[in-house]
Amino acid sequence: MKHSYIRVTLASLFVILAGSALVGFRAQVVKNTSAANGSEVVVELFTSEGCSSCPPADALLARLSEQLTPGNAQVIALEEHVDYWDELGWKDPFSSHDWTARQYAYAGALGNGNPYTPQMVVDGSVEFSGGRAQQAQKSIAEAATRTKAAVMLSQGTSGKPGAETFSVQVGRLSPSAKGGPVEVWLAITETGLHSSVTRGENAGHELKHAAIVRSMRKIGEARADTDTSFSGNATVPLRTEWKRENLKAVVFVQEKKSLRILGAAEISLHS
Repeated sequence: MKHSYIRVTLASLFVILAGSALVGFRAQVVKNTSAANGSEVVVELFTSEGCSSCPPADALLARLSEQLTPGNAQVIALEEHVDYWDELGWKDPFSSHDWTARQYAYAGALGNGNPYTPQMVVDGSVEFSGGRAQQAQKSIAEAATRTKAAVMLSQGTSGKPGAETFSVQVGRLSPSAKGGPVEVWLAITETGLHSSVTRGENAGHELKHAAIVRSMRKIGEARADTDTSFSGNATVPLRTEWKRENLKAVVFVQEKKSLRILGAAEISLHS
């Protein structure tokens, strides 16, 4: 049931970026680093535990993120639980109005004008019903052929209890003429989450999820006229109930107006 509501980059560039990241962490210990290889594709799923057609889409996103898809694409999964189902029988414990607002932004940018669940968005450029496996495979394969910005994400030691520090480096960009400013976003996701639903459309079902977005925030803007369009550090608080072994950090570069994603990287958090 739908609920309507409102690449190839030069190897030398990676060497330069890696060196820059290490310099930025001279006073810290770099524990984990990931440099994007150009095949990363960000797949967002707007979903809800109150929606009966969402569990198959959640399962599809999990499968896509666990294997290489056609074109050797590496899917970076962002499962975002909207909150407009929360008054319809079951309050989703993972829902946030922030993800609803993000879905509304896509409705404007992509022209469908009518947010719904489950909705899948690939690299901020194309949307479709989240349960359509063939459409997902096709869209991801096409996205993997596009030239992406070189992105590197490094994990360091923050020195603050309950927080994690990351270093982000972004190479030269190829923004669109009408895309607007290019923003850099950092998200934390958690896998292995599930719920025993007692009310609403999924009452009596045990629901399992892919990479649920726990937090997401803009950490800066990139400049399109330099070889290193962005370089910076960001500290993110981690809640005690989040299981560290299931956490990943995701950084992606996105045009503010078009919402097209120009590059991304992902790392698992190490203890």
